[in-house]
Amino acid sequence: MLTFFNKYKLGIIGMIVGGVLGFGYYYFIGCNSGSCTITSKPLNSSAYGMVLGYLMFSVFDKSKNKNDA
Repeated sequence: MLTFFNKYKLGIIGMIVGGVLGFGYYYFIGCNSGSCTITSKPLNSSAYGMVLGYLMFSVFDKSKNKNDA
């Protein structure tokens, strides 16, 4: 378990940060009409934020080599 966290720690931290920011976007900005697909529900905006957070933070992971496929 510890090796898994060490291998993907930036991605996991990015998912946590993205989820919090996605929920914050829903809570503070959101969508009043309910027709917005991403921001109409907190689960949608949090999940979208988690995906974006993972992608943003995993870019900075330097432990992966180009030969690791």
